[in-house]
Amino acid sequence: MELWDIYDIDRQRTGRTMERGDWSMQPGEYHLTVLALLKRPDGRYLITQRVMTKSWAPGCWEIPGGGVRAGEGSLEAVLREVKEETGLTPRPEQGQRIFTYRRDNPEEGDNYFVDVWLFEMEIQDQDVHLQEEETMAYRFAAPSEIRELGEQDQFLHFHSLQSIF
Repeated sequence: MELWDIYDIDRQRTGRTMERGDWSMQPGEYHLTVLALLKRPDGRYLITQRVMTKSWAPGCWEIPGGGVRAGEGSLEAVLREVKEETGLTPRPEQGQRIFTYRRDNPEEGDNYFVDVWLFEMEIQDQDVHLQEEETMAYRFAAPSEIRELGEQDQFLHFHSLQSIF
């Protein structure tokens, strides 16, 4: 069982937790997630394709990320998620949180903040080791390729990230 901290609208921990996947959050309650843009010096980003067995958005492309566990910080979580999903180990000094956005989905009981991190690093094909339960493919995509996937509704979080691409 994975627990996530519950935050208030000011992004302060409330001292309460929720179970991952328990989408019964009340208005004004949020959990925190992270996303990692992994950018190579050539300007291409590492993107991954979700396995077809995912209940939500199977086969779509995305960037690494996930939920922040109870007691975990944003940087700690993004480094863990990148390692789990891609096998890569970015160094904290290679990254910076570039922005945060908030989503309110009261009809789904899923309200959340998203911290978007950018890591600029050398990445070669042999460095990438996908988490097979989560992803089935990867590629290094130019911003124009990501925009095209986003316009086809095949890139998750595109509308929140499109200013980057």
